[in-house]
Amino acid sequence: MKRIESPQNSLVKHWKKLLSVRKERDKTGEFIIEGFHLVEEAIKQKENVLTIMISDTSEIPVNWDVENIEMVEINDVIKKELAETEHTQGIFAHCKQQTVVDQEQTNWSRLLLIDAVQDPGNIGTMIRTADAAGIDAVILGKGSADAYNSKTLRSAQGSHFHIPVVKGDLHDWVDQLKNRQVPVFGTAFENSTPFNAVKKGDTFALIVGNEGSGIHAELLQKTDQNIIVPLLGQAESLNVAVATGILLYGLTLK
Repeated sequence: MKRIESPQNSLVKHWKKLLSVRKERDKTGEFIIEGFHLVEEAIKQKENVLTIMISDTSEIPVNWDVENIEMVEINDVIKKELAETEHTQGIFAHCKQQTVVDQEQTNWSRLLLIDAVQDPGNIGTMIRTADAAGIDAVILGKGSADAYNSKTLRSAQGSHFHIPVVKGDLHDWVDQLKNRQVPVFGTAFENSTPFNAVKKGDTFALIVGNEGSGIHAELLQKTDQNIIVPLLGQAESLNVAVATGILLYGLTLK
């Protein structure tokens, strides 16, 4: 197994840049994950794993299939350089972002569209929830937090390796979906229908927006119907990730 001990190593510098600079992740299509659970989920799609970095005080579980994956042993100095958690488990992976071909996108019939949600924890939770609810893909619109931010990755708990997450122009996506007769639901306080009163179908797209300002008005004008989670108590609103979970299951379960 290759061993790296110097923080000045070019690979270590690249890994650190991927952790801290979104433009570097965008340019290279690469990202870093940390912890046994995320790395275990990643190696289920081995073609997306470039390198596993393991501290000399940690061990690869014997039941993992890591054949043909490059393994690099790192010392405590580099472990601390790469760690984004307070109590790191000392294992990391350098991965490639998923690529999606156009033909695959035309087969998506249940989608979550996210408009300018800026908190990475909420983005990660919504990706995880969409995965759990059997959604085909998550589309991140302009102004949304990075899907490959370390906090997003931790919140999603490995769902990045189960469900496509792509960036896109939500106006274009809504137009395409309506051309395919996929119903598009927006979320809004005004002129909206309680989600449990909506007619359900096999296909749909749900748009959720920024907690403070909601979905951009131009997008709301394009939706087929706007829906809401009724507030039965005294809270003024729901967290966007919580509301998204309720709505996705409300539209999915019959």
